[in-house]
Amino acid sequence: MNFPKELLFFFSALGVFNALLICFYFFFVKKEKNRSDIWFGVLLLMLAMRVGKSVFYYFNRDLAQGFIRAGLYACILIGPSLYFYFRSIVFPQVKQRFWLLHFTVLLAISFWISYRFPDTHNPMVFGFHWMRIIYAIWFLYILAAGWTILPSFRKIFQKEEKVSALDFWLIGIFMGNFIIWLAYYLVGYISYIVGALSFSFIFYVLVTLIYFRKNQSALFDKSLKYANKTIDNADIETITQGLKVLMEEEKIYIQPDLKLSDLASKIKVSTHTLSQFLNERLGKSFPSYINEYRIQEAKQLIQSDHRIKLEAVAYDSGFNSKSTFNSAFKKITGVTPSKFKEQLP
Repeated sequence: MNFPKELLFFFSALGVFNALLICFYFFFVKKEKNRSDIWFGVLLLMLAMRVGKSVFYYFNRDLAQGFIRAGLYACILIGPSLYFYFRSIVFPQVKQRFWLLHFTVLLAISFWISYRFPDTHNPMVFGFHWMRIIYAIWFLYILAAGWTILPSFRKIFQKEEKVSALDFWLIGIFMGNFIIWLAYYLVGYISYIVGALSFSFIFYVLVTLIYFRKNQSALFDKSLKYANKTIDNADIETITQGLKVLMEEEKIYIQPDLKLSDLASKIKVSTHTLSQFLNERLGKSFPSYINEYRIQEAKQLIQSDHRIKLEAVAYDSGFNSKSTFNSAFKKITGVTPSKFKEQLP
């Protein structure tokens, strides 16, 4: 192995090694684990196994078939791992049902392919190379994962709600998986090692995102915008009492065209101060804060009259359209309005 190849091996294997370290941390070291931590560890493990197989196979073509098959099994599970990781983030209160069924069926498919066709780099399944089938399954799950975080993508093009650190993180994970998938899918036109190099590069980009997120970087949110500005205790008391009256007694949130400036004007504070209060004290953007009240109002309307139409509920609780209402309702409660209505006794 000459120096350029050694350097290539180092950079292609670097991401795999560090990903395995992070997996070990999430699985065995971290004390307070939540569902998303476990799924993120599973996603990294599947990617590390798939990319690790590519690295070793590229530098040693006589690699044992068992190691190659392990890479195959991991490859087919990357997609569902990504999908269920996103669901655990977007709907943390909803149990991730049927994940075991997804994994069992996909593993059964990969076992059948690998043992039906021992020469894993040549077999054809129904006239179609098996890796195309695996990549097609992976891509379908990428699409499903993208649909799950569609609200995060919408924020990029909409000015009503700011793009949060979490939105950037989810979009970064999604784009990283898509780039890695694309690198492997186009392996016939590019070098086989490009997928591994892509993983190492994307891995360190995402690590950088984690760093900035934990340090509340201005790249992601407005926290640094308020770094040197504090809210007076008098303003905090004014805003707290004003919001309580306006939201709980007057129910100002049912106004569909309500703006941050309107709310600030009624409380008699600046828009900037109110925005800072919501971000720092409540950890919410203005649209998220308002939508929580609107969804609570919608739930009460549905519970009070089972015969009420959901479209009427949407408008009566302050939403401009039924589609926006459905999206916000599912994001906050984890179920659609119709499903919520069906579950009522």
